[in-house]
Parts: sequence; structure tokens; C-alpha cells
Amino acid sequence: MATKTTTTTKKKTTRKKTTSPQKKLVIVESPSKAKTIGKYLGRSYKVVASLGHVRDLPKSRMGVNVENDYQPDYISIRGKGDVIKELRKDAKKAKAVYLASDPDREGEAIAWHVANLLKMDPNEKNRVTFHEITKDAVKDAFKEPRTINMDLVDAQQARRVLDRLVGYSISPILWKKVKKGLSAGRVQSVALNLIIKREEEIKNFKPEEYWTLDGTFKKGSEEFTAAFYGQNGKKEKLPNQAAVQAILQKLNRQQPFEITDVTKKERKRQPQPPFTTSTMQQDANRRLNFRTRKTMMAAQQLYEGINIGQGAAVGLITYMRTDSTRIAGIAKHEAAQFIHDEYGAEYAATKPVKGKLPEGAQDAHEAIRPTSVLRTPAKMKPYLTSDQYKLYNLIWSRFVASQMTPEVTDTVSATVSQNGVDFRANGSKVKFPGFTKVYKRGQEKDNLLPELAVHDAVKLVGDNPAQHFTQPPARYTEAALVKTLEENGVGRPSTYAPTLDTIQRRYYVRLEARHFEPTELGEIVNQIIVKQFPEIVNVKFTAEVEGDLDQIEEGKKQWVKVVDEFYQPFEKEVKTAEEQVAKIEMKDQLAGIDCEICGAPMVIKMSRYGKFYACSRFPDCRNTQTIVKDTGITCPTCHQGTVVERKSKKNRLFYGCSRYPDCEFVSWDRPVGRDCPKDGHFLVEKKVKGGKQVVCPNGDYEEPMQK
Repeated sequence: MATKTTTTTKKKTTRKKTTSPQKKLVIVESPSKAKTIGKYLGRSYKVVASLGHVRDLPKSRMGVNVENDYQPDYISIRGKGDVIKELRKDAKKAKAVYLASDPDREGEAIAWHVANLLKMDPNEKNRVTFHEITKDAVKDAFKEPRTINMDLVDAQQARRVLDRLVGYSISPILWKKVKKGLSAGRVQSVALNLIIKREEEIKNFKPEEYWTLDGTFKKGSEEFTAAFYGQNGKKEKLPNQAAVQAILQKLNRQQPFEITDVTKKERKRQPQPPFTTSTMQQDANRRLNFRTRKTMMAAQQLYEGINIGQGAAVGLITYMRTDSTRIAGIAKHEAAQFIHDEYGAEYAATKPVKGKLPEGAQDAHEAIRPTSVLRTPAKMKPYLTSDQYKLYNLIWSRFVASQMTPEVTDTVSATVSQNGVDFRANGSKVKFPGFTKVYKRGQEKDNLLPELAVHDAVKLVGDNPAQHFTQPPARYTEAALVKTLEENGVGRPSTYAPTLDTIQRRYYVRLEARHFEPTELGEIVNQIIVKQFPEIVNVKFTAEVEGDLDQIEEGKKQWVKVVDEFYQPFEKEVKTAEEQVAKIEMKDQLAGIDCEICGAPMVIKMSRYGKFYACSRFPDCRNTQTIVKDTGITCPTCHQGTVVERKSKKNRLFYGCSRYPDCEFVSWDRPVGRDCPKDGHFLVEKKVKGGKQVVCPNGDYEEPMQK
């Protein structure tokens, strides 16, 4: 029986290859900025991050061809190979490439370096800038791309080349003559010099004695205080106790004093303009105790975008590197409406205060302000970290206050006289709070006087003479140093934070109680630079260089010429310094103890964290010890060792037992060597506002505060 076979033929199906449509590529610096912008632009765009700079001068050599118009030899930054590879891969697939780095010199330079690596046409309109990361601002920016601004690039290039010429010329001299690892820079040398000059002023300061004399007066049942002013209407100083006694002898307590003058005025206090980079850093340091670097990190996060639970993230503030106090019209209008609705028409200024631009300010961007005043700090708080919230609250409050009416205060000044001796009493009462409703500047307390009129009789019920001495100028805080650098035209908004960071990392200065103190190393480095390179630490000269960089940005000067005018005399100073600077021996001081491992003498060495003990046979013996200060107080735990000062990994002072690790006693507060009379626990000295106070850690006992 024949078997019938059937052949089934399968139809070959060919699947058409579907190619995803080409996307437009946008390159920014940071992943968080890329994420925010990507959500605004939609699916037809791909937004990637270059992770900052992709090219720079080599670290191992100068990298500037002095013989060939100071041409920089840029190389790809080590570790950026994979990033560059991905950028090239994405650019090759892209329909168009846009460069959307930050809207300043450095951002323009990053865009130019990326364009060079991707071999993009320099005449192509592929540069996009926006000063706030909001949906409307970003979309509007992409409607009007432009070519890369080579004047901005050249200004940044000139700064980089100048800094490299200075750093890589002076640093080797410091290595040879002092010790390896030191560095010098244009702006950092000026900052260090300012700190050391202030220290010299403090050391050379001679206090002068002066006295004050306050009188307590009574009208009816009301008392008030008046300060000695002078005699017969002329202001006088009280240089010593004899002068005070001479005044007191003229006064008759039994006789009444007469009110000889009463002046009433209305004082208006205007709000400050919105923040620039410098004023933001200063206020954050004063009010929030933020270091400059911390302020800029938090500001960067607020600028690049925060997810506030409404879909896409949004930039909460405008660009944070600016020296301008200018405000966009739309922001003014929104603020005026908000103030009108929230506080009332009388609080909204018809002509808001305009800030005065510092000399040499670029005025390229707006002031730092919230992208929408309707995003109040209270509404944003759930979405922000503690640092972000504190800084946003400061920026928002300062901006809103700048668009408000002035504070109005009623003041009264009364002169109290007897036998030609004049006392002056001042009183004030806030009549209308104005901008202080939002942004307080110091104490806003009323100082009320009783109702006084000319010829009124008042009685002297007490006098309080006090001796004082003039105080030396205070050491620089970060806020004060930034303010001084800005006032002198040294540096620009983007340079303050890295400058202060560098002089601390190099251990040229240290922060003690929020004030800068120069180290021995910093004084040696400054001494060499002042003697051999006087122009480098000359504030006026450095400010002129900044002015030249601004003129390059404006297209008024050529960058090569500016660099050449600086370098020609500087090169001669370098050659002279190499010959003249004698080698400075940083001699190790004997510690007075022997090494517990090998028996050799221990010496005191210095690191960026301070001084420490090390074996004199280093590197054959690597024994080191932390230098501790013995308080002489018996350890409250073991009663055998003594309490010594130590420092934590974060350089915070604490107290421990000298017998550690046998005794593990530790305390953040200094023990005083006495026990609490109530529960027997050891007492400690705590720092409180206005002084120190001895307390029991259990909260059962405290002694009067010591100033």
C-alpha cells in the first residue's frame, strides 16, 4: 500500500527592520541637569552629561607653548575616556547636536572643548543658554540657538593660561626652596596675603584706653538710660578714669536735670537688592554658618532641578554665578502681585531698590532669585534637604524683601543737661515694618523712652562708668574675605569658593572659630612671593588683570596680548627668584621624648591637619603620635590618668583619658575637675551664647555664666 506523503512548505516571513527616528542630542555638564532638561524637551531629544570639563591642560607639565603665542596644549582629562567615547557615539547617531552648558565663561569653554572633540562646525548655531531651568526658559532657549561665543572662550582660556603660568613657574621654586607639594596661584596668593596682613595688624595693635559713662534717669515712675555726650553742646571723649571723675564731680544728684533738647525724626531703612554670588556666600556664612563651598553646592542643586512632586523636576533658583542685581520684568511683576496679595498693597514697592554694581561687574545674568516667587519656602520644604531649604529660604526672602517698601521707624533723641554736662538718650519705635516682615536684618526691637519735652525735669538715680580698650581688627571670616576680594576687584563669582578651599587644603591657613589664621607654612610661602613676585600679591595689579579678562570677553582686547603683557616681566622675576631665594630649612623641632619602638628622639612635624610627633629615623621607623594637650584634670572615670585634648577625624576637639585604650572615657565638653553637688556626676564646661557655663550633663545643676 502506497503511503501518500504531503510536503508542507513554510512561507518565509521577512521582518522589516524598524529604525528608531534620529533624536536631537543635548550635552550639559551634570546628570541632574540632564535629567531635568530631558523631561522638558520630550522624546525627540536625548540629553546627556559631559560630567564637567572633558579637556584641560596636562598636570605633568606646563602645557603652554610660550614661544608660540602661549598656545595651550589641551588633552583629554584622565578618566573621561568612556564619557568622550559615548558622546562621540551619541553625536554620530544624532539628527542635531546642541551644547547647553552653563551660561558663563567656564560653560562656554566646556561647550567649545566638547565641540572640538566632536569635530563640530564652529559656524553652526548649536549653543543654547538659559539662566533658569524651567520648562518655558529651556524651550524658549532652543528656539534661538547661537554660535559659540569665542570672546567668552578666549577670556576663560586667558585666565586658565595665566593661572598655569603663575602656578607652574612659582610652585617649583617653592618645592626646591621650602618643601615639595606646595603651590602658588594668582588669586590664592592675594587671599593669603590679605589674611597675613590682617594678622600683622592684630600683632602690632596697641590698645587705647577709653571710658563710657551711662546715667540712669527717672521721670515720674519711668526710668531710661542716657550716655555721656559732652559739655556745653560739644562732643567729648573720656580717655581715662580721671576725666570720668571730673565729670561726676560737676553733677549734683540732689538737683534735677533738665531736658534741653528733643528731636523727633522718621527714619526709613531700605531693603538690600537681591543676591549676587558674593553677597549670597556672605549671608549664608553669617546667618547659616555655611562654608562657601557648601553654599555653592546647595545653590547648584537648587539651580539644576528639584523634584517637587509635579512630574518633571524644576530649577528653583536662577543661575547662581552672577555679579548683577538686575531682575527680569516678569519676575518683578510676579513678586509685586504676590506681595500685594500676601501682605497688602502698602508693602509692595512701586520703585524697588536697585543695587549698585561693583566695579568691573559683568552684569551678564540676573541676580540670584527664585524662578517663581509662588514656590514659597514653606511649600518647598517637604522636597528639600535641610541645607537646600535653609539656602532657598534665604534666597527667596531676600528677593521678596528687595521688592518691598522700606521699614519706617520713629526716632527720638533727647539731651539731658546739668551744669553744662550733657547726656544723650536715644529711642526708637518701628512705625511700619516694610520689608522686615520678610527679611530681618539684625535686631528689630523697639527702644522706648518716656514722653519727654524741653524743660522737663528728670532725676539722676544711678551712674555707670565703665573702662574699655580699643580692639584690634577681627580676623577674616569666609564672609569678610569674600567681601574684601570683591570690593578690591580680585576674582570673579566662580573663583571665590575654590580660592578659599585651596589655601586651606595647602595648609597655608586654618579656620579657628570661623576665622582664618595663617600657618607657619603660609607665612613662609607669602614671604617668598611678596619679596620675589610683588605684582602677584598686589591687589590693584590683580584687579587690573581681571579687568583685562573682562575686556577680552567684550571683544575689546586679544587674549594673547594680555597674557604676553603679564608674562614678559613675570618671566624675569622667576629667573631672579631661582637665583636669589635661599633654601629654607624647615627644621624639625625636638619633642623631648624618645620613640617607643626604636628609642630614637621624636620630632615635631607639620601636616595639613596640624603638628604631630614622628620618629627622627623616618622612613626606617614610621612611628607617629598625636600631639595631645594635658589639662591636668584627673580622669573622672578611672581616677588614674588625666584628661587630655584630642581631635576627631573631622578635626573636632574632644576630651579623653591619657590612659586610652585602657580607659575609654570621652567627652565633647571639657571636665572641670569637680563633681555635681546634686547627683555626683562630673561637671563640664559648656560653650553658651555670650560665654561659658559649668553644668551637670544630666541637667540637674548649673553655675552662673562666665564671660
